[in-house]
Amino acid sequence: MTEQEYCKEIDYIFNRFPSFQKVGAGAYKPGIEGMAALAEVVGNPQERFRTIHIAGTNGKGSTSHMLAAALAALPRSAVKWSVVEKPDNLKVGLYTSPHLVDFRERIKVSAPGGFEMVPKEFVYDFIVKYKSKFEKIGTSFFEITTAMAFAWFAHCGVDVAVVECGLGGRLDSTNIIVPQLSVITNIGLDHCDFLGATYESIAYEKAGIIKRGVPVVIGEESGVGDVFRQKSSACDAPIIFAEEYDGKAFKAEGLDCDKLDLKGNCQEKNIKTVAAALEIWMQDNCISPTDEIYKDIVGAVHNAAKITGLRGRWERLASEPYIVCDTGHNSHGFKLLGNQIKESFTNGGYERLTMIFGVVADKDLDSISEYLPNKVSNSKGEVCDAFYYFVNARGTRALPAGKLREKMSAMGFSGEVIADGNIERTLKEYLDTIKLPGNGDMVFIGGSTFVVAEALQFFDKKKK
Repeated sequence: MTEQEYCKEIDYIFNRFPSFQKVGAGAYKPGIEGMAALAEVVGNPQERFRTIHIAGTNGKGSTSHMLAAALAALPRSAVKWSVVEKPDNLKVGLYTSPHLVDFRERIKVSAPGGFEMVPKEFVYDFIVKYKSKFEKIGTSFFEITTAMAFAWFAHCGVDVAVVECGLGGRLDSTNIIVPQLSVITNIGLDHCDFLGATYESIAYEKAGIIKRGVPVVIGEESGVGDVFRQKSSACDAPIIFAEEYDGKAFKAEGLDCDKLDLKGNCQEKNIKTVAAALEIWMQDNCISPTDEIYKDIVGAVHNAAKITGLRGRWERLASEPYIVCDTGHNSHGFKLLGNQIKESFTNGGYERLTMIFGVVADKDLDSISEYLPNKVSNSKGEVCDAFYYFVNARGTRALPAGKLREKMSAMGFSGEVIADGNIERTLKEYLDTIKLPGNGDMVFIGGSTFVVAEALQFFDKKKK
């Protein structure tokens, strides 16, 4: 397999079976019948390892990575069902979406020193082997990547996999699994065209991952606790609300949001979900974990981004100017993120706040704008305007930068479009205009996962 051959097959699944990430509604395929059919063709690999299933509007990516890092710190000897003869730690799979830079970010398996992405050779062989089946079944991009992940996990012999839902829960492709534990992080108004326009309707869809007799951890009640209680009662599934869970063991071992390498105010809520989920899972699977085991798990959670390779969560891209990015992309996420931007700007002693900002066309910009920084206090105590450079990411889903500027100007935001909204050229032009070092700027890049992805590619290239 050459690099050219690999790229050809990756392009094939992106173009022949466009992803929701790329084209939006046109790629959405609700229901698990197609996924079940594809899984059967592949040999139902999901039946050969244990799973933890994660759904939710926001935070499920961070939660998934923290859980995976923690599980990979567990020695096999501490787990009831493990092969004790093997002295190493549990082998853990991690399936998340979307990816930022490399398609293979979606599928990772723990190894000494951290998590490793699925090899290109496996991706290539899987596509070539089953492409005729993809077309015959009429499968979706996400069904293909889900089947690929399950096949790789089975091939690697993982003990347990952390599986993140793509969209919703009840009709999501990942919902063919029967996990050991279900986790629902929170509920917010996002993807309303598919999941419903109320908190209750969205909670109903997320609650669809709750399985008979399988414990479920709810990260935030989000005002719809009764929806989860009714579903768990109907399924005879124990339900735990992380906000009410005391988490004594992990508190004693010093699990602390301030020590996380995953930054962002949202992690204060995510870490409570992780602690509750870990304690419930460990109670069901482990034999009296020792203080040393708890210490190792806490250390893994604190270093989850480094261990798993997760990026784009309040990630610092440069120091002068201070440039940070975050993948928050809906009103529920920006409710916390907007305040964090304002606080970081004021407390950091900066003089100007620059926002490099873009969104996809199907997001509720009116709701997001409520939480975006507009008037901010600088280091001199002066109230000034946050200044926006409006951009549009590659792909058909992006709201054109000119249209974004028009909408946000009408809302009272100051900004302009430069370099036709192209993210790379906008970044180059912006960085060429500021004085280095010691300038007074703080720069935030975000609004869309796609915007962050292109920014990461730009700065990674710049570092090289």
